[in-house]
Amino acid sequence: MENFTPVSASVGGALIGLSAVLLMAFHGRIAGISGLFSGTVFADRGDRLWRVFFVAGLLAAPLVYWLVAGERPAFDMQAGVPLIIAGGLFVGFGTRLGSGCTSGHGVCGLSRLSPRSMVSVALFMAAGMATVALIKPMIGG
Repeated sequence: MENFTPVSASVGGALIGLSAVLLMAFHGRIAGISGLFSGTVFADRGDRLWRVFFVAGLLAAPLVYWLVAGERPAFDMQAGVPLIIAGGLFVGFGTRLGSGCTSGHGVCGLSRLSPRSMVSVALFMAAGMATVALIKPMIGG
């Protein structure tokens, strides 16, 4: 907890919630990032543009932060490229297996009191904690 920043975390959480509410209000869609991202390639042509803009906004956010704050966001990647690729593949597989990702189930599903999302969030949080408990001793953390 040495790097906990409650103000920026609260602002970030509020912006995530606001974007999820606005997407639901204006498009009737759940802000599940894995579904939005895959839809930039596989959705019908008429349903693609807003998805591209949403994903572009996610990618542009660190640049906007850099312009506003005058410094780059702190980023410390301690894993190597093979581990990052493997993690990405596991996340992609998990989002398909669980019919959604952390943003779809965790942000949107829990706020709608979806039982499926409650189970999904409990399971992926437990899996994440178990993974850290198993891997951290192996890498000397």
